[in-house]
Amino acid sequence: MSYDNVCKFLAEQYPAAFVRWLLTPALLTPEAEDIQLLKTELSQEPIRADALTFLKTANRILHLEFQTLPAAQLPLRMLDYYVRLKREYGLEVEQVVLFLKPTTSEGALIEQYRDRQTVHSYRVLRLWEQDPTILLSSPALLPLAVLAFTEAPETLLREVSQRVARIEDSQERSNLTGCAEVLAGLRFEKDLIQQLFREDIMRESVIYQDILQQGVQEGLQEGLQQGLQEGLQQGLQQGLQQEAFTLVMRLLTRRLGALEPTLQEKVQGLPLAQVEALGEALLDFSQMADLVTWLEQAAPIADR
Repeated sequence: MSYDNVCKFLAEQYPAAFVRWLLTPALLTPEAEDIQLLKTELSQEPIRADALTFLKTANRILHLEFQTLPAAQLPLRMLDYYVRLKREYGLEVEQVVLFLKPTTSEGALIEQYRDRQTVHSYRVLRLWEQDPTILLSSPALLPLAVLAFTEAPETLLREVSQRVARIEDSQERSNLTGCAEVLAGLRFEKDLIQQLFREDIMRESVIYQDILQQGVQEGLQEGLQQGLQEGLQQGLQQGLQQEAFTLVMRLLTRRLGALEPTLQEKVQGLPLAQVEALGEALLDFSQMADLVTWLEQAAPIADR
């Protein structure tokens, strides 16, 4: 599971927390607490991104786009989503892009799509510039707090771990621990993260299980790929050896006559390199004894 998909998980599990955080307070009517999670695939030649979330309140849609780093086509994609959402639901659309990882790229500063006749604006939040106070005040946003602005990063991480540990519901505590650990990996060393977050709690989270399952699948795929490659190489090696053996036997038969079964077995048991060597040596053979002598000299090499 990628960092931005962890944020998607949080937004879909705790939509009210994101609505209260990102929508203007004046827009938060009592009806706004009735939040509907919309599908992330839109009609009319569907487009889909792994790390986006659409949250529908009574009078508007909050479109969240999580990005680890800027993408070249993001501004145009935001316009595309806006038009499709507006056409399908007819509501006001608030769009917010949240960048997770500090960067000096100008792409993280772009807040609109612009061409000759079209200008479309959206909000951009760079988490490393955000005050952690509001994030620390909501359990659902605690994992994001590890990426917020601070002059004492380790102190902030410790505070997040302590607040997560105080969450009473065990499954929620496990899930938020897993999210916080994953996102903290963008900023902190693994040893410090493991020191502050209990590994046994993280293992119970759905985030950990998803990462584990994804790792198993990738491992199986990698193993299958490696197995196929090794199988092809082995098959090729065996094919070459069989072809070389057939050719050498044909040449030996023409030069010396039919070979006894025991000699055939010895030739067939030679490694490919020695079969090839025999193919050169047999040009000097004049009698069957020459082959017997050559095989006796080759036997110690084959045994090594």
